[in-house]
Amino acid sequence: MAKLLYQYDSYLREFEATVVRVEGDRVFLDQTAFHPKPAGGLDADTGWLEAGGARVRVLGAELAGGDVAHVVEDPAPFSLGARVRGAIDWGRRYRMMRLHTASHVLAAVLYSRHGALITGGHITPEEARDDFDLKVEDWKRALLEAVEEANAILARGLEVKVYWLPREEALKIPGIVKLADRLLPGEPEIRIVEIPGVDVQADGGPHVRNTSEVGRIVVKGLESKGARKKRIYYTVEP
Repeated sequence: MAKLLYQYDSYLREFEATVVRVEGDRVFLDQTAFHPKPAGGLDADTGWLEAGGARVRVLGAELAGGDVAHVVEDPAPFSLGARVRGAIDWGRRYRMMRLHTASHVLAAVLYSRHGALITGGHITPEEARDDFDLKVEDWKRALLEAVEEANAILARGLEVKVYWLPREEALKIPGIVKLADRLLPGEPEIRIVEIPGVDVQADGGPHVRNTSEVGRIVVKGLESKGARKKRIYYTVEP
């Protein structure tokens, strides 16, 4: 499986790698900074791969049997063992990083206030959608109040820490998994994203370094999807 460079440095915009195989329009590398879908509910990164003097558009990245497939416009320049240089579309990635960190803070607030777990969600560069198992009569007020508290937390400029813990140690942390019905993979170490005093969560995706980078959460819509499944649509603004 490719080494996921964004898990070590979410701000890495360019990287070098070696082609390990090509399957049609799908290029596989020994390491990558491209975040694939559907990992973590984020849209895939897009960008470019350069090889042999050619610069080819990467239309997206996908999880494929535990590896990462880079879907390219033209696979011709790529062959086994070729050295490539990759570059991600940074503007697209950074918007999703801001929304991703916002989603962690919002989830932490709702978990703290109501014990609500996330039952689904999706993040694009434009907006995020989160579904919560929220058993509250006035659920709209609960969501809006949670957003207000989340914005106050974001404005405090808190560090977003990323580190790994042994699996057994990580699973002892209360609320480490806030995504309902999600079983953590069997790896011996688990990647942790911590916002001190706010949230500690198992997570494999890219985040900003400080909550001040997120801006403010702006609600775009609220929707009931069932007796307990409540959905919120939002974006972030400076």
